[in-house]
Amino acid sequence: MSVSAFMKYLPLIFGSFLLFFALALPNSLWQIDWPALFVLPLELTVLGLLLFVPGRAGHWLRWLVAILLAARVIFFLADTVSLQVFARPFNPVFDLYLLADALYLLKSTVGVASAWFVAGAAAALAALVVIVAFVVLETIRRPLQPKPAITILLVLGAVGLSLRLAESPHATLRFYQHLALHAHNVQRSLADLHKFRESLVEQSSPTEAESHLLEKLQGKDVLMVFIESYGRTLLDKPEFAPHFQSFLALEQVKLEQSRIGVRSAYLTSPTVGGLSWLAHATAMSGLWIDSQVRYDSLVLSGHKSLNRVFRDAGWRTVAVMPAITMVWPEAVYYGYDHIYHAHNSGYAGKPFNWVTMPDQYTLSAFHRAELEPADRGPVMAEIALISSHAPWTPVPNLVDWKSVADGRIFDDQADSGESPEVVWRDPERIRSQYRLAVEYAMSTLIDYLLTHADDNLVVLAFGDHQPAPLVTGETGNRDVPVHLFTRDSRILDAIADWDWAEGLQPPNTSPVWKMNELRERLVTTMSAPDLPISGGRQSEEILVADDTGATADTLQAEDAPVLQSL
Repeated sequence: MSVSAFMKYLPLIFGSFLLFFALALPNSLWQIDWPALFVLPLELTVLGLLLFVPGRAGHWLRWLVAILLAARVIFFLADTVSLQVFARPFNPVFDLYLLADALYLLKSTVGVASAWFVAGAAAALAALVVIVAFVVLETIRRPLQPKPAITILLVLGAVGLSLRLAESPHATLRFYQHLALHAHNVQRSLADLHKFRESLVEQSSPTEAESHLLEKLQGKDVLMVFIESYGRTLLDKPEFAPHFQSFLALEQVKLEQSRIGVRSAYLTSPTVGGLSWLAHATAMSGLWIDSQVRYDSLVLSGHKSLNRVFRDAGWRTVAVMPAITMVWPEAVYYGYDHIYHAHNSGYAGKPFNWVTMPDQYTLSAFHRAELEPADRGPVMAEIALISSHAPWTPVPNLVDWKSVADGRIFDDQADSGESPEVVWRDPERIRSQYRLAVEYAMSTLIDYLLTHADDNLVVLAFGDHQPAPLVTGETGNRDVPVHLFTRDSRILDAIADWDWAEGLQPPNTSPVWKMNELRERLVTTMSAPDLPISGGRQSEEILVADDTGATADTLQAEDAPVLQSL
């Protein structure tokens, strides 16, 4: 073959290679290796036939094939990211909201014009992928179109080869199976959403408050503490377990010396690697909230949150959310009497990268504002400890509680340690910093109990989710440890039938509840037998932004989205 003839068919060869690669791709970048690409995509036969359909019908069929090829490539990229962060494939029904969140984040960091430019560039890139796919198909078709005999032989050969190799381990239908997987996920997700919304209607009938509601907890302060990224991996994985189990053993001795009882088990979180608000919603609603669509449906419903159950029974309900830096209209659903967020907690120190304030300040400020006043009723608080949020550098150190003040004592710590750019170059260093950050969060909580706990304090502390697969490795486990702390032995006796283990280290045989089960078990155990706990939502304004009297309604704006802790 002459050089000119070779050059004539070079686009055909290159286009065929691109088409083969698009069909042979695994579902994510993490699954690519040489054996994974040594396959025969059986879809080549169908595409070969469609390429040569004549006329206008053939033209539109090629555009349809181009769109499907582009969708495969886009899903490949989306799944690559989603599997690494959330340990699951991308779901268009549940995950498209992330695009809106990303757009708002860009607006707040690089400006509105730049944000829209990036969004437009992303849309143009998606369109470009479709156009490139169409051009590739045309590049393959045109050199063969004037040679019908060769084309027919090639197509028949491809059909025969496909039939011959259909049972071969090297024959694949990855293109079809990948798109079918996402189509099935969309169909299943829509059906699940419809079923979930129907269940919300069924469970939203109002009922009058009962006199025995939470009577075993009457007069006690109840703290529901979510510890960021505190996952079972710390107790199971060999790179964490020896260090972390030794750490828990030392903390357990301190608790015993201070006569603070603790019972521990595991909860299965609805999320992994992020989306902490789904875990909060699951625990507080008693419903399985594993997607943003379910979350949005919940907060628009009349289903009663655990916070409202406590408020109906006489508690003051507060949220301590140091990661909230913008308007949070969803807070109205939960029914808080007050919210402490990043801007009204009094913190005057420096942030620890993404972490707005260290956990010790979070607990110290909450205690001063809510539990120190003498003339008060019982408090139920939902608290997020975020020092164990990525990037896990720098990791704070405990100081004397009397020295915390407005938090400026932590400034030197905030400026110490290596930058995230340095830490995140080494996966082993990332895992080490993650463990140290969770140990700090746990030691802070336990030291708070040693310093401030009395007989009227009950603390339920648990992880919101496992860290991302970058830390845990390939695992389908979504369990997080859960601990109940109290000095009151009557509370420990009341939960005896939960079969939670004594101490901070739940063994592998400990019960594993889905996180949504916690609400019902807590309310039922701490109330009279067979007490109904469903109820309607009240209508009122909830303070969400500052101490000036602004409410959720007055703080909402057209372009003010929710920034939730991850």
